[in-house]
Amino acid sequence: MTSFDSSPQLNAWRALLALAVVFVMLATTGWTAVRNNAGESSPLEAALSAWERGNIDGHALPDPDAPAARLTHFFASLDKQQRDRLARRYPLAVGNMNGAPTELRYRANRIALAQARKIERERMHDERLSPVGQQEAERRMKRFGVMMRPERQVLAFDPMGAGRMAEVFGDLDKARRVSVVVPGVDTNVLTFERTFRKYSAPVGMAKALYREERSVNPRARTAVIAWADYTAPAGIGVDAATSMRAESGAVRLDSMVRALPGRSPVALYCHSYGSVVCGVAARTLPRRVTDIAVAGSPGMRADRASQLGTTARIWAARDSDDWIQDVPYMEVGGLGHGADPVSGGFGARVLSAAGATGHTGYFEPGTESLRNFAEIGTGAYHGVRCASADDACRKNISGEAAARRA
Repeated sequence: MTSFDSSPQLNAWRALLALAVVFVMLATTGWTAVRNNAGESSPLEAALSAWERGNIDGHALPDPDAPAARLTHFFASLDKQQRDRLARRYPLAVGNMNGAPTELRYRANRIALAQARKIERERMHDERLSPVGQQEAERRMKRFGVMMRPERQVLAFDPMGAGRMAEVFGDLDKARRVSVVVPGVDTNVLTFERTFRKYSAPVGMAKALYREERSVNPRARTAVIAWADYTAPAGIGVDAATSMRAESGAVRLDSMVRALPGRSPVALYCHSYGSVVCGVAARTLPRRVTDIAVAGSPGMRADRASQLGTTARIWAARDSDDWIQDVPYMEVGGLGHGADPVSGGFGARVLSAAGATGHTGYFEPGTESLRNFAEIGTGAYHGVRCASADDACRKNISGEAAARRA
């Protein structure tokens, strides 16, 4: 007997509903997100332009967009004083440069954060700003002050607009396994870390995962990156219904992963719209990405996991009261993000999310979703708990690993 959920009539209704919602959004808001970003110049772009015109002891600096390996070789050819001089002179450029030494990027971004903090302090008293604008400047000033503390390891930072940021937990250079948390909508420098509902923000997610990995295997040498270094959609609007933000984010994600030090395996944990970013990036990601786990996903821009074009294992989790399950899982004319990753036909390994509550509860301590993510991040696949009782999500793990090594 055919279920109502899979009937052609319901699928057609969902398609019409999705289109109607989009038409309403276009009629009321228009393409404001696209229009408002047109023509703006980023401080990071200005820093990179200055780098391109600069030199070190009379020698021209390399193309900042050169392959990471070439930039790594360049920085290795310099002594410590020269590297520090470049970080002080071009902090935003060095702090965001894939291929630059990790510790040098941390130091450069600390300088860049101090400079951005000074600008926001001045904006707090700018009478040309509205009271709301002055309050936002104060919030940004305080956030930058927190992020520039010596113990913070900021891997990327751009204050432009809502801002972008990435932070590392653990020793990235010595890690034997690296995990990357890719968040979804409404992620910016002000929402990068929260005190209230902290596990719904990138820093809280990454910290919880890092602690859980150490709990799963205390001797594991892991590092976790809270990666919010892409311009995420603001709210559930046109940007969130299309792949535009995901496509640009996928390029940045791929570049970051390729520039990671060493050859350690990498696992991606992609929440909400972040799973769209990971789905778009999957085809080009290097083979060191062994696992892609999505949680609360609206889709990965594919109808089946096999269409993602990656050798990485695809995992999916969704708790029973996550509102995301009510979105139309389809793609029509560029709107929508494809099939439901937890559906049987998609072909992902479906994880238990027991204990998680709502759309943002997957990284809460004590949940099976977080425990599962940690098992994957440490390579302890035998400990993963599946959503189904037949343990289907763990089948053929060893066979896939052997094929990847071949």
